[in-house]
Amino acid sequence: MIIHQIKVEGLLYRTRISDYVFEHLTSYLPSKSSVKKAFKKQLILLNNQKAQSGDWLSESDVVTLLEGETAQYKDFSLDLEILFEDEYMAVINKPAGYSVSGNFHKTIQNALSYNLNVSTLDDLLKIPRPVHRLDKLTSGILLVAKTKRAQIGLGNQFENQVVSKTYYALVKGKLDGDGEFDSDIEGLSAFTSYNSLRIEKSLSYDWVSLVELKPKTGRTHQLRIHLAKAGHPIIGDYVHDSENVLKGKGLFLSACKISFKHPETKKLLSFELTIPNKYDSLFERELRRWKKFKS
Repeated sequence: MIIHQIKVEGLLYRTRISDYVFEHLTSYLPSKSSVKKAFKKQLILLNNQKAQSGDWLSESDVVTLLEGETAQYKDFSLDLEILFEDEYMAVINKPAGYSVSGNFHKTIQNALSYNLNVSTLDDLLKIPRPVHRLDKLTSGILLVAKTKRAQIGLGNQFENQVVSKTYYALVKGKLDGDGEFDSDIEGLSAFTSYNSLRIEKSLSYDWVSLVELKPKTGRTHQLRIHLAKAGHPIIGDYVHDSENVLKGKGLFLSACKISFKHPETKKLLSFELTIPNKYDSLFERELRRWKKFKS
């Protein structure tokens, strides 16, 4: 049975099908391990032929995802904050420190059945499914599908880049004004607009800046990579910044706003979280230390 099918259009670079699937089928295959398993189980077709992960794509190729056997999931008893829930979908506040999915027990995926009501609709999914990715260290708003129609509808909105997402980050250095980062990531175009909201002196980093970030694309680690390349790495990002890493406080990146259309009613929905308290705490600590040692 076909789950989803995509016609390849607008290729800017030579792209392997495995990379394309990871970027465009997030709502069905939310992790690189799930993509790898789908190829291993021969659930990915290229122009109606079984595909290999290393196959190259061409314009107008057709990529098809087939339905496989449902894996057995064990509930993870983690209490989640539910911002919205109905028969079709849910919106949750993902805590930092947990992967959205993966081949292990303590994931948000495995905690969803513990937290959400079972849909009574005919096309319910066997388990609720996140329809996009947030890094393990990133906190914030995550959309979840409870039915197949919702999974397809929300997935299409992400694929067509019509979901509006806003993140807040604390970064090293003095990043003021507004602008856009448009450097490619692993050969794929990536765009992020930014707006500086607050800048304070810092004993550790000279300056600390609070920035609002709006990604127009959804590349892996996009915000972290763009800011690191710009010379303003996100505080706590030990992957892309090895210099003077703040330990024990986590990554200062949170998905705080989102707007999208409900997959069934088509009503525009918007959700917003307050910026985590640890942001103000770090500002206050850095200012206090600056005044103490620089006065």
